[in-house]
Amino acid sequence: MLTKSYYKNLVYQVNGAAIEVHKALGPGLLESSYQKCLEHELRLRQVPFVSQQPINVVYKGETLELDFRCDLLVADCLVVELKAIEKVLPIHEAQLITYLRLLDLPEGLLLNFYVTNLYKEGQKTYVTKSYRDLPD
Repeated sequence: MLTKSYYKNLVYQVNGAAIEVHKALGPGLLESSYQKCLEHELRLRQVPFVSQQPINVVYKGETLELDFRCDLLVADCLVVELKAIEKVLPIHEAQLITYLRLLDLPEGLLLNFYVTNLYKEGQKTYVTKSYRDLPD
């Protein structure tokens, strides 16, 4: 059963892996570079994930395969969206929130590697209403 504590630990593990990657590479690379390195770091830490997880849309009772893909789906329950951009805009936040809604998941993590300090500036957690219903 998923709990708030489980999500907190999972976010902690992913953030730790991302910080390790950011320390090694610094800002200024393409998102795909960070993704490959983060995937490698998660494997080293034995954190399960799927890369480029397709997201289907149910429209008028029909499941449609569109070109939506989340960067990482960690442990089948945490959406991780990666960016390497000067500034996170509301559209980037909306993208993650939409993925959470379409996948019916309570929590997601947005990581922006184009910062000086990933821990202070480059990571933000988003939760949906269903997060409140999770046990502690």
